[in-house]
Amino acid sequence: MMNYQDINSKTIDRWIEEGWEWGKPISSKEFSLAKEGKWDVKLTPTKNVPKFWFGEIKDKKILGLACGGGKQMAIFSALGGKCTVFDYSEKQLESERLVAKREGYEIDIIKGDMSKPLPFEDEIFDMIFHPVSNVYVEEVKPIWKECYRILSQKGILLSGLDIGINYIVDEKEERIINGLPFNPLKNKEQMERLLKEDSGVQFSHGLEEQINGQLEAGFVLQALYEDTNGEGRLHELNIPSFVATRSIKI
Repeated sequence: MMNYQDINSKTIDRWIEEGWEWGKPISSKEFSLAKEGKWDVKLTPTKNVPKFWFGEIKDKKILGLACGGGKQMAIFSALGGKCTVFDYSEKQLESERLVAKREGYEIDIIKGDMSKPLPFEDEIFDMIFHPVSNVYVEEVKPIWKECYRILSQKGILLSGLDIGINYIVDEKEERIINGLPFNPLKNKEQMERLLKEDSGVQFSHGLEEQINGQLEAGFVLQALYEDTNGEGRLHELNIPSFVATRSIKI
């Protein structure tokens, strides 16, 4: 029987084949514009990450954690970053290879599971860019500890976090149908619903686990902003369901 991470990697590969937004690599025009300083990237569905959160990107060693797709890491490469992408979706990694070959830059591409110890030496990266993906792992705190370990002193962790609201409502976002935490490994009905909807195996994580988890790992939280789903009733009511954070290692 496949473990839940194998289910998720195959699910994401299938989404990409069906045209999933986050699996579409940037165009040559977007790459060229980035080289001219005209660029934006997202950690959450709708809001662009403030430019000052990055500082100088040129020559920084940047890890895209669960961040394949030929999007953000391609932008950072255009800006002169020395990039590594780590993802368990083969299709997402194929997009990284496609853009790198097309635009002629080098990027380290590694297939792996972030719920396990990361295959990197201590203090090797200057920045970790981690868009919303914690929803696909059961335990988040070990990931923050690994991020802290592999970041250099004053290294930056940029994270997109689902705060759990999406898991309590029905498909139309009109009724509350679940309590928290949402964990399909412990709730058969939740698992059946997710697999029926082709949603992979997802988990809710609250602010205590995600933000306080960063603090427990040793990070200092410097800034955050909220974001919505970008569509649906919660979005129309301007109810935030995501938070993006900028934290540093001290």
